[in-house]
Amino acid sequence: MPDWEKRFRAPRTGLPGWALEAPERALFASNATGTFELYAWDRATGEQRQVTDRPQGTTSGRLSPDGAWIWWFSDTDGDEFGTWVRQPFHGGEDEPATPGLGPAYPDGLALGRDGSAVVGRSTEQGGSSIHVVRPGREPVEIYRHRQSAGVGALSHDASLIAVEHTEHGDAMHAAIRVVRADGTPVAELDDTRGGTVELGLSALGFAPADGDSRLLVGHQRRGRWEPMLWDALTGEETALAIDLPGDLDADWFPDGSALLIEHSYRARSELWRYELASGELTRLDTPQGTVSGALPRPDGTVEFLWSSAAEPPVVRSTAGHVVLSPPPGLHGITEAPGSVPVEDVWVEGPGGPVHALVQRPAGEGPFPVVFDIHGGPTWHDSDAFAAQPAAWIDHGFAVVRVNYRGSTGYGRAWTDALKHRVGLIELEDIAAVREWAVASGLADPARLVLAGGSWGGYLTLLGLGTQPDAWALGLAAVPVADYVTAYHDEMEALKALDRTLFGGTPEEVPERFAASSPLTHVDRVQAPVYISAGANDPRCPIRQIENYVERLAERGHPHEVYRYDAGHGSLVVEERIKQLRLEIAFAERHLGRPKSRQA
Repeated sequence: MPDWEKRFRAPRTGLPGWALEAPERALFASNATGTFELYAWDRATGEQRQVTDRPQGTTSGRLSPDGAWIWWFSDTDGDEFGTWVRQPFHGGEDEPATPGLGPAYPDGLALGRDGSAVVGRSTEQGGSSIHVVRPGREPVEIYRHRQSAGVGALSHDASLIAVEHTEHGDAMHAAIRVVRADGTPVAELDDTRGGTVELGLSALGFAPADGDSRLLVGHQRRGRWEPMLWDALTGEETALAIDLPGDLDADWFPDGSALLIEHSYRARSELWRYELASGELTRLDTPQGTVSGALPRPDGTVEFLWSSAAEPPVVRSTAGHVVLSPPPGLHGITEAPGSVPVEDVWVEGPGGPVHALVQRPAGEGPFPVVFDIHGGPTWHDSDAFAAQPAAWIDHGFAVVRVNYRGSTGYGRAWTDALKHRVGLIELEDIAAVREWAVASGLADPARLVLAGGSWGGYLTLLGLGTQPDAWALGLAAVPVADYVTAYHDEMEALKALDRTLFGGTPEEVPERFAASSPLTHVDRVQAPVYISAGANDPRCPIRQIENYVERLAERGHPHEVYRYDAGHGSLVVEERIKQLRLEIAFAERHLGRPKSRQA
């Protein structure tokens, strides 16, 4: 078995979450069966038990505060439309967790120590709504609006609920409203000033004590994400002086005396402890790379999921040990082979310096290069382990990942630059890095591949049409291909995001949607095109992809399409391997095999 397939098949786990009042009970996701599913873990006995078993996998789950119940979201074949169900921690039959609430898209979940649940949901007909569910009672609707909203946080005593909403119409910058359990408004925190200022807020969690109405809030008032404290009852705001560059996320330590700070800067992250009483900031022991989630434990230690581009992910503790080994996997593989480290490259772009991460195969360049474009768009590539880029490197391709304008992690202005000229702005930054790759000798200009999934797939198809002379091949997974049709078919939360990005609907700003739609430029595409699409995808629906493919076929343009029975990607390991194998074969068929390809 080649290393690239071992990286996918190797058993791995996500960061285990633990029950608030039963910290020895934990829940994590793993691919041990070949499909990502949820597992219960009794830390006292070491017993691990598979909770879910579905053809398309399950990763969305939560433990009740007392550890008695596991909640998990049940959709149909990856369409993200469904209901919450629950199962006893030590096993038993699943039962409806929110009787009285029909299927919907999930918009947040908070479970109270009093047995209550706060459930966020959205539907095409009803917009966003939030409901309080108590055992044996009918659900009570406490919030509804046409604009997108979701559950932000629930106070320790379940008396206060933070709702993140975008009633002002800017889906990229939320405001926070705190209400009581009956929906009565308590306080409002809105940095957008009615949508006229582009500043967002995020509810990070109430203080872990009964009667404490302080909410930990992420804000952008100083041009980046950082935390502050806001007392929802008194209105008092407490700024936190944390002198670190880049973006800051935060969580409470269980005793409420300190905050866990996750510091992200230039595609890497680390952990710090911030003492609320003294303001003392102490760095926690984390290796260089990326922390993909961290949770403080009652004993003051922190457990975190860490990896680097060269080293596979592992769940570690600041106490110095590995926290969790995956359940036994298939094929006798115990751990994923490593890959090559990334190099940091900064290229001057039209909107300022662009950060790119580069990985090279063995041998001398110039190489065929895959520009692997991240999705989101509000996301960023980091120095983290990823099986797909590593596979391309094994096959003799260099890989370049670009954190274009619109990416997170480089300040608010960089992220918010993505408006009105949607897609075209990102491609300007990608073009600048492409020019560097050729000029530096890294890239063979005749073998440049534009590739990506989701928003990255969208940028791939748009780039093939707007920069037709630049690319030799395009590989687009679950893309936006026909933006007008995509808008009308996609889930409601994404419609709201699109209205924010474009400044209106396709009917209100048709020229912007036309300029940014790959379908508009399809007749200019020169490179062979490979597209993969999920039949049940609510984010990049299949109909708009078929429209694009039909136009390629009418031209007789070289292309291949792979359709599979899932949603926005797959949780099945063999399906992921199959898709990548098809992409690699397509690339080698049209570009030839690189000399440095592994056997």
